[in-house]
Amino acid sequence: MPKKIVVLVSCGNLREARRIAQIVVVARLAACANVFRTPVESVYRWKGEVESAKEFLVLIKTSRGQFPALQKQVRRMHSYDVPEIIALPIVAGSGDYLAWISESLRPGRK
Repeated sequence: MPKKIVVLVSCGNLREARRIAQIVVVARLAACANVFRTPVESVYRWKGEVESAKEFLVLIKTSRGQFPALQKQVRRMHSYDVPEIIALPIVAGSGDYLAWISESLRPGRK
């Protein structure tokens, strides 16, 4: 089972997306978070109705071990009742990059 994951989080505005990205990296819950500054259009079902909204996507690189704490932190900061927090496995990648993710998540490192 892959130990590194990519987590997708959609936000209702750019400010919230940037705040989440900043805090999870500073807290070492993520090695990197990419904020897509151009909104995506989401189409979804909510309370029995089909809705659409412009959202800002945050792409977070972390480890499976950090996911529970990352999820808890995102839920605390997120404005949605049911935020999108989806983890996808990284099945392959540059060895150097995957090592960098691990190093970036270790407490006490610069």
